[in-house]
Amino acid sequence: MQDDPVRLLRTAHALLGDRLAVMSSFGAESALLLAFVAEAERDMKVLFLNTGKHFPQTLAYRRELADVLGLSNVEDIGPSPEQVSDRDPTGELWAFDPDACCKLRKVEPLNVASLPYDVLVTGRKRGQAATRAAMEIVEERGDGQIRINPLAFWSAQDIAAEMQRRALPPHPLVAEGYLSIGCAPCTRPVDGHEDARSGRWSGLNKTECGIHVAG
Repeated sequence: MQDDPVRLLRTAHALLGDRLAVMSSFGAESALLLAFVAEAERDMKVLFLNTGKHFPQTLAYRRELADVLGLSNVEDIGPSPEQVSDRDPTGELWAFDPDACCKLRKVEPLNVASLPYDVLVTGRKRGQAATRAAMEIVEERGDGQIRINPLAFWSAQDIAAEMQRRALPPHPLVAEGYLSIGCAPCTRPVDGHEDARSGRWSGLNKTECGIHVAG
């Protein structure tokens, strides 16, 4: 089953039903996991964190992929306008406290949105960064929630080849060197000597937003 993401997703959905959801950033490599989701069950719940700080290209890509793949149950989640107004009134929290910005715009909204789900599916891969090198396909978090990572052992080359084979549309920023795409203020392109996530929070002692840190 490790080598068959579609079968894994189909089996998990059959067992768990509406207690399972997929998280997607609609980023650089997201199309492949979402294609597997669509093949397994098109009405599987997909959660997209709309932080209010995404590149416009990401928002357009989110709409394009959902349409191309026929995903019928994509839900945008994010911080409430009241929380943003209270805690980031100038919209510049990312510049002086990126952890607080991620907490406001990602961690807290996902914590609330994921309450109905026992299992969340992610598109994380071991090869993305050193912090993910030991990741397993199935993980149990400290809070008891299960994370399934169907692509954990897929290389960037494997993913690119399968995306090409399936003629999946690429994220428009990949051609500009963005290999891991998050919020616009905290993401830069990378060169061939860096891992994909080195362009996230560049220059800071920060490699994860917090949504994948065990509770």
